[in-house]
Amino acid sequence: MEGMPALEALLHAGAPIHAVLTLTPELAAARSAAADYGPVCQRYGVPLYHISNINDAASARILCRIAPDVVFVIGWHQRVRPATLRIARLGVVAAHASLLPHNRGNAPINWAIIRGEERTGNTLYWMAENPDDIEIIDQTGFPITPYDTCATLYSRVALSNRAMLLRLLPLLLAGQRPGWLQPKPTEPLLPRRRPADGRIDWNRPSRAVYDFIRALTRPYPGAFSTLDQQRWLIWRAALLPAGDTSAPAGTILGPVFSPVHGSCGQLVACGTGAVILLELERPNADLLRGYTVSEQAWTGWRWRDA
Repeated sequence: MEGMPALEALLHAGAPIHAVLTLTPELAAARSAAADYGPVCQRYGVPLYHISNINDAASARILCRIAPDVVFVIGWHQRVRPATLRIARLGVVAAHASLLPHNRGNAPINWAIIRGEERTGNTLYWMAENPDDIEIIDQTGFPITPYDTCATLYSRVALSNRAMLLRLLPLLLAGQRPGWLQPKPTEPLLPRRRPADGRIDWNRPSRAVYDFIRALTRPYPGAFSTLDQQRWLIWRAALLPAGDTSAPAGTILGPVFSPVHGSCGQLVACGTGAVILLELERPNADLLRGYTVSEQAWTGWRWRDA
């Protein structure tokens, strides 16, 4: 998802791209928001290679045969090892969805929303054998609004990849290698997130629960909780104005009805305040939204976070 607008724009601008490497269909199916580069490569006549690992011998043979001046690594989940970095004459350009050195590490967009941050961005940089020694090429910042989700922010990341690479292209074609050394990092690396980390803690304040749900919604595996010993994915929620409830955290206070279908749902107490659950799914069974959610007879039931 992050690389498609950039690839199309670079090809349209006439960039001398000699090959595209992407995951095999089997591996791509297991990744969130994986894109199909086949149609674009076919349209522009660019060879497309399906690989399992950017650092293995098969990938090295492809890259060595191309003998690239620059390799662009956009939206790739594997760390590029030193031997692979050395194949490109000028180096390897990558993007990271934060304003480096802030939020280095894994899942920066998800973590930024979960942490309640109000601003994030995207960084284009030259990769280095020591990740702390990267050279920043360009950065784009943008706000995180209360209406954003991981999907909307990654759409902005994808557009900023396109804009920054188009700004970089003429400099590369002129033989330049722009960049400045990243400031010394002072923050720990963001930890990796796994699907099991999506369990909701209803004891948190309502804003934290709301942020957690929108940080993990599609195309990611989703936030989840347990009701009547069954696990449910919670894809969308709405935040009520701040206020305390007397009910225990996780208690379903009752249905919320509205003439606007998408505004209907179940009101749930949090540690402080409450959220409205608008779209839920029981894996391998029901997808509930709107009136269907609000009509469920769950009042007084309680979501469990363990």
